Amino acid sequence: MGRGDARTRKGKIFKGSYGKTRPHKAKKSAGTAQPAAKAPGRRSS
Repeated sequence: MGRGDARTRKGKIFKGSYGKTRPHKAKKSAGTAQPAAKAPGRRSS
């Protein structure tokens, strides 16, 4: 499972296709701010 496997995210990026694993709105909706905000809460408690 890698670039040759079209069912994985890495494979879809390599092939240039979209689907369930790699939706078109993935770049816009994926935000690094949400996980970063949750991480300090876990560390402090």
